[in-house]
Amino acid sequence: MTVVSPAQLPELPLAEWEPTKNTLHLWIQIVGKVRMASTPPQNHWWHVPLYVGVRGLTTRRMNAANGLGFEICFDFVDHRLVIETSTGGTESFELVDGLSVAAFDERLHAALARLGVDVALKEEPFGVPMTTPFPDDAEHAAYDRAAVERFWVVLEWTDHVFQEFSGWYCGKTSPVHLFWHSFDLAVTRFSGKRAPSRPDADAVTREAYTHEVVSFGFWAGDANVGEASYYSYAAPEPPGLRERPLQPDDARWGELGGGSLALLPYAAVRSAADPKATLLAFLESAYRAGADALGWDRAELESSWCPDSART
Repeated sequence: MTVVSPAQLPELPLAEWEPTKNTLHLWIQIVGKVRMASTPPQNHWWHVPLYVGVRGLTTRRMNAANGLGFEICFDFVDHRLVIETSTGGTESFELVDGLSVAAFDERLHAALARLGVDVALKEEPFGVPMTTPFPDDAEHAAYDRAAVERFWVVLEWTDHVFQEFSGWYCGKTSPVHLFWHSFDLAVTRFSGKRAPSRPDADAVTREAYTHEVVSFGFWAGDANVGEASYYSYAAPEPPGLRERPLQPDDARWGELGGGSLALLPYAAVRSAADPKATLLAFLESAYRAGADALGWDRAELESSWCPDSART
């Protein structure tokens, strides 16, 4: 795998790797469900996501029912699924084109069982158009190594920028993490104010939005947003949010699920003279739009690490 500088961020057109993206998404859902079943619950479902590591995506430490610690990693350098335990046990298998979701599920559980850390799952996708139970899904089996490597380059670079942006805020902030249900890398800021209760919402939504938030993220595109994009939204959505300005000029307000979504195409970041500054400008402008519309005291929530350029 070639290391790519920010000035050489790769193209990521959805049409060229959508079958691989869908297969990878389902594989990650299976591993994500293992994490959810093997980690104590945390507020806002923070026990559910995966994280960007040095070679790919990782669950970080989990604990089996017998107390044994273990970790699962998607290694996008060697293209392997790697499982390690706190006692030195290791299992892995290759990620290759033709490996179906059903075969991935079977190999994963077999490897977990050999290590003594297997766990029962609800073996079906969540929140995606694909509905076939994991053990029966022989349809999704695409894996384009080059496309996954391009995605990994973008994900790793974005994680670094999100981490810097997180440091500009001294209120409650989520980790930068990848939610496996929607396959997006996200970070969320909280004002500390309780949000109105949502008794009609599902349990996942109620727990995710107990407090006012402005959230930010990246996803590689889907049927709703057909290109890789950065996004932001405020919840509960305040009146007049869409009338507030965004930066840079390529940013716009869109709509998803009936709510307003600030959007910046990844292509606009990739082609910018300074991709990092461009993305940070978008994140900051979206934050101001949401926080000001919600009536947050931005000065009180500003970190000492926030640069002068973001304070004006």
